[in-house]
Amino acid sequence: MILAFLAIYIIWGSTYLAIRFGVETLPPFLMAGIRFVLAGSVLFIWERHKGTPLPTLVQWRSAAIVGGLLLVVGNGGVTWAEQAIPSGVTALLISTSPFWFVVLEWILFRGIPPTGRIVAGLTIGLCGVLLLIGPDRILTGGGFPLSGIMVLLIATVSWAGGSLYSRRALMPASPFMATAAEMLTGGGLLLLLSTILGEPFSVDPAAVSVSSILALAYLFVFGSLVAFTAYVWLLRETTPARVSTYAYVNPVIAVILGWTLGGEELTGRMIIAALIIVVGVVLIVTHK
Repeated sequence: MILAFLAIYIIWGSTYLAIRFGVETLPPFLMAGIRFVLAGSVLFIWERHKGTPLPTLVQWRSAAIVGGLLLVVGNGGVTWAEQAIPSGVTALLISTSPFWFVVLEWILFRGIPPTGRIVAGLTIGLCGVLLLIGPDRILTGGGFPLSGIMVLLIATVSWAGGSLYSRRALMPASPFMATAAEMLTGGGLLLLLSTILGEPFSVDPAAVSVSSILALAYLFVFGSLVAFTAYVWLLRETTPARVSTYAYVNPVIAVILGWTLGGEELTGRMIIAALIIVVGVVLIVTHK
């Protein structure tokens, strides 16, 4: 349990910078699709070697829904947005996922109605997001692209919805086979989307940098095989509130790495916004 939490805390925090390095010379959906298809294939072959039964058609359908929500809209949206938005800012926006866990669980799955503490957390977190984005920047057209911000918010909602659905969906008994099925279907959908957009035909192999290749390898091994598998396993073994605590740590790791290794800007505005967002997340996750 401790190792699984360390994986989603630290490794996932570092993947934001890896994605930014990857999309410098690789198309976003193509890179994400390759990453998940490779990781899913390795897990699938390993599970079949151990004698794990093949998923049924119903289980494949559930895996495709989860893979679509988590990997195509969720991770795919993040990968696309990081072409224009710094990795640290991306991580801070994605850290609002516990807000949507609570809201969607209440609306879609008849969870606990929002209490005063939850409403306060949502309000505080929203203020932090607005400070981070900057209403003045939106009005003047400066700062971060509005399209990227909107895609990240949609990706965050989709990630929360897919995570909650996965706890109720009919999936393979083995969490590793379930993860393999999700990554194969999600990765396949990403590659299909990439092909429709013409990404594979626009790649110049000679122009792909070494840093992008290394970033893809890191995302394949650590971001997908290790951390995503740990995340799916944790969703079965503990509560969504505990799992969503990765939102405390990921932004800190991402902002520090983006600043030290990626040359990204770290301003007082970002630090204050990050503190406000984390306070809102703490209020929500600790409401029980």
